[in-house]
Amino acid sequence: MAHDVTQWLAEIRTLQQQLAQVRQERDDAYASAATWRRLYETEARQRRQDTQALRSQLQSLQETLTQLNGQGTDFLEHAVDLSQQQISDINTIDELRSHLTAVLQRCQQLRQALECERHQHGQTRQALTTALGDTFDRVKGWSSS
Repeated sequence: MAHDVTQWLAEIRTLQQQLAQVRQERDDAYASAATWRRLYETEARQRRQDTQALRSQLQSLQETLTQLNGQGTDFLEHAVDLSQQQISDINTIDELRSHLTAVLQRCQQLRQALECERHQHGQTRQALTTALGDTFDRVKGWSSS
């Protein structure tokens, strides 16, 4: 009989240890979920701020365009004068080619930088979304067990 009690006590201790371990894992998962949620919310907040800033910039540019359309010919004349001045500074076709090549290279660099930024944003968004989903699945699995 004493052997049975000892065996039961050992079984109870083992179960208590397992329960403590599962509780620790659950707490770790909750902490991980909170961390990922915070990261996701930070990313979302940054995107909302960027969107708002871009909307403000777009509105400002639209207002500027409206003003420039109102000024119309004065602006165009100034732009033509400026372009003519830049062109008159170029004395040879080689200088023109060099200038055009530099402008095209800069355009290509900016295009590549934009594509890289878009790609990195997509990867970040995917990673955060996946991690958040995985964490919620783990927490949901533990809470239903």
